Parts: sequence; C-alpha cells; structure tokens
Amino acid sequence: MNHELFESLDSKVSNLVEKYRALKEENSRLSDEIEQLKAERQGFGSRIDAILGKLDGI
Repeated sequence: MNHELFESLDSKVSNLVEKYRALKEENSRLSDEIEQLKAERQGFGSRIDAILGKLDGI
C-alpha cells in the first residue's frame, strides 16, 4: 500500500514539474512576443508621426 501511494505521489509530482516547465517555456515565448509587438508599435508610431509631419507641411 505504501509503495502504491509513493508511486502515485511521484507521478503527481512529475506531472506538476512537467506542467511547470511547459508554463515557463510559454511565459518566455510570450515575453519575447510582447517585446516584438512593442517594437512594432514603436515603428508604427514613428511612421504615423512622419506622415502627420508631411501632412502638416502641405
């Protein structure tokens, strides 16, 4: 009986560790994606400012 409980606990801990690793990888991927989107947004902002500057000159 104790052996079965230990194996069950071991299995649950292993599953928990695997889920933790998967979430950590997803978090890293999402952080990278956020940085990329911030850079794109900044680029769009610069382009919009340039267009508005040209329109002011007309």
